[in-house]
Amino acid sequence: MPNRDLFVVFTGAPGCGKGTQARILCEKTGICHLSTGEMLRAEIKKGTPLGLELKEALDDGGFASDELIIRMVEERIGQDDCKHGFLLDGFPRTLPQAETLEGLLDSKGVKLDAVIEIQVPDEIIMERILGRYACMKCGRGYHDRFLKPKVYGVCDECGGTEFSRRVDDNRTTVQNRLVNFRALTYPTIPFFEKKGLLRCVDGTGTINAVAAKIEKVLDIAD
Repeated sequence: MPNRDLFVVFTGAPGCGKGTQARILCEKTGICHLSTGEMLRAEIKKGTPLGLELKEALDDGGFASDELIIRMVEERIGQDDCKHGFLLDGFPRTLPQAETLEGLLDSKGVKLDAVIEIQVPDEIIMERILGRYACMKCGRGYHDRFLKPKVYGVCDECGGTEFSRRVDDNRTTVQNRLVNFRALTYPTIPFFEKKGLLRCVDGTGTINAVAAKIEKVLDIAD
């Protein structure tokens, strides 16, 4: 556990490993993992009019509106369990979101420690996304090649035996998401670089190797 508060943003193309690395870092440090993707999928699962609108956008490889995401994030980071640290995974996705985040954190007296960009080539991203699946009971993620359950067909986390793949994990949608990332999200990277917050990590190694690199740049390695 770090002996200080820790506030971090993970960024990078879809499939670069943000979710996996976020889980590892949050388990190590005890900070909150704030995944906007999970929040959005929960809204979609409810089947509300907003959820249906979100589903249509995400199925086509698009993104939810800045207004919705900002409202969700603002409410979440104001909760008590975020006072001493959180990891934002999937936010900010756009330059306006990045600029708004700066103001939100300033208003709460919070300073980011780092924005970590996990860098992975497109061909590896495609392989990672098309092979991933998750336990339907607890949501633990796995991969056909890189991260299999210890016992075939049984979730390591909860013992569940039913798994599913995301509807939008297909080649066409992934290509659309990569295009959207470069058009909408990539401009946030030079924004954070100018603030002196950006740290770049090569995400092509093993899961443990990438985790070690992240811990090193955050100065929390054992």
